[in-house]
Amino acid sequence: MNHNIELISNPFRNEDYTAQFESEECRRFHSSLPNYSHTPLIDLKQFSKTLNLKSLQIKDESKRFNLNAFKSLGASYAMAKIIVSSIGCDQSDLDYQLITQHKNAIKDMTFVTATDGNHGRAVAWSAEKYGCQARVYLPKGTSKHRIDAIESHGANAEVTEFNYDETVSYAATMAEENDWILIQDTAWVGYENIPKDIMIGYQTIIHELIHDEFIWPTHVVMQAGVGSFAASIFDAFCNISRPKPKFILVEPSGAACYFKSIKVGDGYPHPVKKLDTLMAGLSCGIPSILAWDIISQTADFFATCDDEVTLDAMRKLSQQKAGDHSIISGESGAVTTGFIEAICSSPKYSEFDDLIGINDSSSIFCISTEGDTNPDLYNKTVSGQ
Repeated sequence: MNHNIELISNPFRNEDYTAQFESEECRRFHSSLPNYSHTPLIDLKQFSKTLNLKSLQIKDESKRFNLNAFKSLGASYAMAKIIVSSIGCDQSDLDYQLITQHKNAIKDMTFVTATDGNHGRAVAWSAEKYGCQARVYLPKGTSKHRIDAIESHGANAEVTEFNYDETVSYAATMAEENDWILIQDTAWVGYENIPKDIMIGYQTIIHELIHDEFIWPTHVVMQAGVGSFAASIFDAFCNISRPKPKFILVEPSGAACYFKSIKVGDGYPHPVKKLDTLMAGLSCGIPSILAWDIISQTADFFATCDDEVTLDAMRKLSQQKAGDHSIISGESGAVTTGFIEAICSSPKYSEFDDLIGINDSSSIFCISTEGDTNPDLYNKTVSGQ
């Protein structure tokens, strides 16, 4: 397979970085939600042998609350904090049952967001659980399946004529004009507290690893759109008293705002105006300022992959054999596994292995952030249907 991958090191990495978030309260809150359970940690033992790795472990977020993606962790926590504050309760008592006791008081509260699909569904699901309202704006070209998934939770979903970044601006304008609450998973100057809570919410994923047969990684490979998810995960690992893994950030070649920003080399985030990738969840052109602050200090390497890298990984993960579990991983979920598989199996990228330090003693950790959230693309990719 003719993949195209680029890799650069990070000249801004801060060896003295200390974790910015504390997420124990968040973990306790999530455990109070109905049907909460840990998502599976899958050890691909045979696949790792094929790639000459010590281990390759993937956390499968397609199983999160039956929503097919991880985003509910962030939206549910941030929205709960807003609700509890609005009803005058102490946030230290954050609990799902507390919210349900005040449904009449919050039934007209409206949360609004922009989304490529997964975050919007998480906001819609959370609003449904809590008993309030949700309005969701989506960029042009959004899959009908993602729209239907959002509307299945009673939210109002509207597709705009804009790309993702423009849709974020539109949602912010609509929130201001209608006195709605903007619940966005990216931060900009003047809008930082809610995105920070969303990022803290994602760290429950790492808390769960304590209860699994988790092999401490030498390398943590995370995908990025605006970067909030990857920043959250990198920060969580920095908060654990273990040897710090190498952090690798992977983006689509057609939406690589972090890669571009690092290459510019002035220490500031820079936008990508033209977005061109099948990875809908990563098709973002403007880094979140909170995420940039963390990622620019913690990431060791930045990589870009073309769409074929993730499509190939979707097929490979769906067809695991010889004792390995198969994983239904969507186009934004599979790209990190695709990156590892490509650089480990192709002589074309042997210099990347040397640069990153990947060899037969390496333990790799990835997160499949979504399942088949676009079934048409998924089925066409893995089975040609």
